[in-house]
Amino acid sequence: MNGRAKMAPKFNPTLAVNIAIVTPAAAGSRHGNRNTATRWAALLRSLGHRVRVQVAWDGAPADVLIALHARRSHDSVARYALAWPGRPLLLVLTGTDLYRDIRDDANAQESMELASRMVVLQEAGFGELSSRLRAKTRAIYQSAPRTAPQRPLGHCFEVVVSGHLREEKDPFRAALAIAHLPRKSRLRITHIGGAMTPELARAAREWEAREPRYRWLGELPHSRALRVLSRARLMVISSRMEGGANVVSEALAAGVPVIASRVSGNIGMLGPRYAGYYPVESARALARLLWRAESDPAFYRKLRAQCQARRGRVAPRRERLELKKLLAEAVSGAAAE
Repeated sequence: MNGRAKMAPKFNPTLAVNIAIVTPAAAGSRHGNRNTATRWAALLRSLGHRVRVQVAWDGAPADVLIALHARRSHDSVARYALAWPGRPLLLVLTGTDLYRDIRDDANAQESMELASRMVVLQEAGFGELSSRLRAKTRAIYQSAPRTAPQRPLGHCFEVVVSGHLREEKDPFRAALAIAHLPRKSRLRITHIGGAMTPELARAAREWEAREPRYRWLGELPHSRALRVLSRARLMVISSRMEGGANVVSEALAAGVPVIASRVSGNIGMLGPRYAGYYPVESARALARLLWRAESDPAFYRKLRAQCQARRGRVAPRRERLELKKLLAEAVSGAAAE
């Protein structure tokens, strides 16, 4: 790059555009950011656009840049903004962006300033932004196709924890809760997700060795993970911070009720009046909720009904429509400048 800004051509929002999506998660990764980028690429291609997904912007011309992660994609955001001033630059704020990085990381803050539009993955995310930044931000829920229910395991009350083993996910909170369940509980934990460090993998194996009611399956192919989820009685998401987890979308689409830590990202997905929240990092409170769901049919039905009421928010057709609207708004805004 020679340092001289190129002039952006006028855009026609009715035409197909060339879109670059950057995500810090590498190709082949099953991390949430990569899943979002891959799904969005497919949805945008279905709208007739040309899309490439990259870990970092390669410098090739693009009519629109979509960047996931304000801090980790900052270099791509800054280079694109310099090379193509005035072209649409869309920034998707992740959980670590919203609830950590944008508060004190200069690169994350600059990415937000350079973006022409921003996206949060659930409506509670707006509360982390100033009114000035909220004005250019839209909420788009991650979608999941409806999954056919599978027959639950008959010998136990199976609860699935679905998510990579990362400190931000508080991955062993459900395992810790087992010790606080009544002796007559039939609950078993099935944990799906790859370990991000050898230490976390070792911890998961240690939990399996000392707690027969906990089983770690590791990282599974997505289709198999969905089958395991769709047979579960409940799913637990125990995150310390969360931007708008796609596993919650998958549980809603599969008709599996959710027990969730009371953090903003989960509240944005499930609603402020949802009955299935527990205080972050409280194994005892989580155990009480799990036992209530197992032993109280009326409470279990309430959780199921509340989740079913949110199902429409995670429909693929809705995400596709919201992406179409966002892109048209961004391109039209660029054309007007």
